[in-house]
Amino acid sequence: MSAPAVRERRGLAPVGAALVLAAAVAFVLLVAGGGAPQEPIPGLPDPGRLTGWGLPALRLVSDGLAIAVVAGLLVAPLTMRRPENELGGSAFRALLPVRWLAAGWCAVVLVQVVLTYSDQFAVPVGDIRWHELRGFATGVDQPRALLAQAALLAVVAVAARWVLTARGVLVLLGLALVAVVPPILTGHASSAGNHDTAIVAMVVHVVTAVIWIAGVLALWWHLASATKVRDRALHRFSALAGWCLGLTAVSGVVSAWVRLERPADLLSAYGAGVLVKTAVIVVVGLVGLTLRRRVVASAAPDWVVLLRLTGLELLVMAVAVGAGVGLSRTPPPAPENLYTSLAEGLLGGPVPPAPTFGRLLWSFTPSGLGFLVVGLGAAAYVAGIVALRRRGDRWSPGRTVTWFAGLAVVAYATFGGLGTYAGVMFSAHMAAHMALSMVAPILLVSGRPLQLALRALPGSDVPGGTGPRQLLAAALDSRLAHLVLHPVTAALLLVGSLYVVYFSSLFDVLMRNHLGHLAMELHFLMAGLVFFEVLIGDRPGGGTSYVGRLMLLLVTMPFHAFFSISVMGSERIIGGDYFRLLDVPYVSSLLDDQHLAGAMNWALGEVPMVMVIIVLVIQWWRDDEREAKRRDRAADRDGDAELAAYNEMLKRAAKG
Repeated sequence: MSAPAVRERRGLAPVGAALVLAAAVAFVLLVAGGGAPQEPIPGLPDPGRLTGWGLPALRLVSDGLAIAVVAGLLVAPLTMRRPENELGGSAFRALLPVRWLAAGWCAVVLVQVVLTYSDQFAVPVGDIRWHELRGFATGVDQPRALLAQAALLAVVAVAARWVLTARGVLVLLGLALVAVVPPILTGHASSAGNHDTAIVAMVVHVVTAVIWIAGVLALWWHLASATKVRDRALHRFSALAGWCLGLTAVSGVVSAWVRLERPADLLSAYGAGVLVKTAVIVVVGLVGLTLRRRVVASAAPDWVVLLRLTGLELLVMAVAVGAGVGLSRTPPPAPENLYTSLAEGLLGGPVPPAPTFGRLLWSFTPSGLGFLVVGLGAAAYVAGIVALRRRGDRWSPGRTVTWFAGLAVVAYATFGGLGTYAGVMFSAHMAAHMALSMVAPILLVSGRPLQLALRALPGSDVPGGTGPRQLLAAALDSRLAHLVLHPVTAALLLVGSLYVVYFSSLFDVLMRNHLGHLAMELHFLMAGLVFFEVLIGDRPGGGTSYVGRLMLLLVTMPFHAFFSISVMGSERIIGGDYFRLLDVPYVSSLLDDQHLAGAMNWALGEVPMVMVIIVLVIQWWRDDEREAKRRDRAADRDGDAELAAYNEMLKRAAKG
C-alpha cells in the first residue's frame, strides 16, 4: 500500500472513538432524563434490567446499522456515470456488506419487538408467553411499525445480493430510507400535540440526518482510497450535504417547538438533550461549511486534511445519534394545557373558537404538510433562480409571482385560517380541498417549476454521464410519467377520487387518524398538479393538443359540478361519525353545513375552470403566432419553397 493510502487509512481510527462517544452520550442522557431503569417498587411488576438497558442499546445499534446500510448504498449514486451502467470498483465493494448489515438491522428490529412487549407490560423476557407476544405484535401500532420496518429490511437484504446496476442501488436506497420511517410514526411525535406537524418534522429530521451522516461515512469508509472517483463523490456530496444541513436544522427546530411549549421546558432533561443536539448541528454545520469551501476552492483537495475534517464531523454526528437515543427514552415535559376532551385528542390541539371573518383570515394552526410544501417549495424555487442568475440567465418575474402566490394559497389552506377550521367544519374542509386541488395548482403550474428545474439543475460532471438534469428529463419521459400524466388518468385522479373519498366510509376513517387529513391534503394537491400540468403545463414530451385539452376540461367540468350538486342535495351526512365525536358547538346542523359546502363547491369550483379555459385560449393563440412567424422566417430563407411545392402538387392533381 502506498504512503498516501496509508496516511488516508489512518483517518479511519476515530470510527471506534465515535461509537464509544455516541454510547457515552446516550448513557448520560438516559440516566439524567429518567429513562434509565428505575429501582423496582415492591409489589409492582418490573420488566427487569435486561429490558431497561437492552432497548436503548438496541436503538443505538439499530441507528448505527441504518447509517452503515445507507452509506454503502450511497456510493453508487455518488460515483456513477449513468444509472444503467453495471456496478464496478468501489460501488460494487460498498454493496457487498449491505446485505449482511441489512440482515443484522432486521434482526435487531425483531428483538426490539420482544423487548418492547416486555417494557410495556412489565414482563421479564424469560416470562414472556409467545402467543401473547404474537397478539401484541399484530394488534398494537408500535410493534406493527417495527414489523413493517423488518419486512422492508428483509427485502433490502435479499435484493442487495442480486442488484448489478446503479439504478437498482438507487431503488434499494429508497427502500432503506423508507425503512427508517415506521418507528417514527409511533414514537414521541405521535403523542405530541399537533400530531401531523410533529411527525412530518421528525421524519424529515431523521431521514436527512441519516443521509448526511451516511454520506460522510461513505467518504470515510468506502472512498478514502478510491482515488479515481473520490473527488467526484466529494463534489456531489458537498451539494447534497448543504440541503441535508438546512432540512435537518429547520425540522429539528420545528420538532422541538412542538414538544417544548414553554421556555422553562428547556431546563428539563428533555430540553437539555434538545440543546445538546442543537449545538451539535451548529458545530457540524461549521465543519461542513469549511469542507465545502475547500471543495469549491480546489479541484483536487488534500484528502488527508479532508479526512480529518470529515472525521471530526462524523465524531460530532455520533454525539447527535447518542443524544437521539437518549431522548427516545427520556419523557418529554408535560404540556401546559393537557387535552382532556375527545375532540382535542382527535385534533391534536384545542378546538378553535367560533369562526369570524377575522379568524378565517388570520388564524394559524401548525401543519406539517403545509410547512414542508411551502418551505421546501420556496427554497428550491429561489435556489433555481439564483443558479440561473449566476450563469447570467434571467427568469420571468411573472412566473415567480404566480409560484409564490400558489404557495400562499397552500399556506392558507393548510396552516392559515382556512386550514384551522378544515378539521372541524365540513364547509371549511371542502373550501380547503378546492383551494388545494384547483386554485393552488393553477398558480404553481403557471410558475413553470419543471422548466426552471431543467434549466437550473446541473448536468453531468463526467463526459457522457447522467447528471441531475438528465435524470429529471428521463423521469419526465418515463413510462410511469406518461401513465400518470395521461389525460384520462389525470381526470380520474382529480374528479374520480372525490366520489371514492366522500361517498364511502373512507372519509371518516381518514379524518379519525392524525395522518389521514394530511394524506387527503397531499392527494388533493398532487391530483390538482397532475391535472393542470396536463392542461396548461409545458413539460417536455407533453403531446396533448389544445383541442384535446379543451375537450378534457369540458368533459371533466360536468362531473365536478354533479359531485357538488350531490353533496348539496344529499340527506346523508358525510363524515357524520367524525363530526359527531367533535360535537363543535358553533356547528348547529351538520346537514346545513354540508349543504353549504356543496353550494360553495359548485358556485366557486367553476371559476378556476373558466380561468383555465382563458389561459388555454391565450396559449393556443400565442403558439399559432409563433408558428406563423417561424413559417415566415423559413419562407424568407428558402424563397417560399413550401408554398411552391404545394402549388406544384395542386397542378399535378389537376392534370391527373
